[in-house]
Amino acid sequence: QEQLVESGGGLVQPGGSLRLSCAASGFTLDKYDVGWFRQAPGKEREGVSCIAAKDGTTYYPDSVKGRFTISRDNAKNTVYLQMNSLKPEDTAVYYCATARGCHVMMDEFENWGQGTQVTVSY
Repeated sequence: QEQLVESGGGLVQPGGSLRLSCAASGFTLDKYDVGWFRQAPGKEREGVSCIAAKDGTTYYPDSVKGRFTISRDNAKNTVYLQMNSLKPEDTAVYYCATARGCHVMMDEFENWGQGTQVTVSY
């Protein structure tokens, strides 16, 4: 069964850091572009990062640029999201998913994981 499993979420104070992991099982991630998304209560899901399979090109929205870093370790079949300088508005459930290209619409992403909760608060 092909699936992604996110981990690494938790409670962190503003200004703190977390590293999320997105581990694949049943398939290899190295052929896919992989995106990280988040959804806060009462808000729509939004993309926060994507990494291309072909050349490792990365994409970020302005809201996280300079604070979040996406990376991949193909040997471990895992994609990471390093999140620094966290803000309360980063609080959300974070998901990863695969796509044929980072440029596709969100509903074209597949293999969504179950998500991991990130809470930024004192």
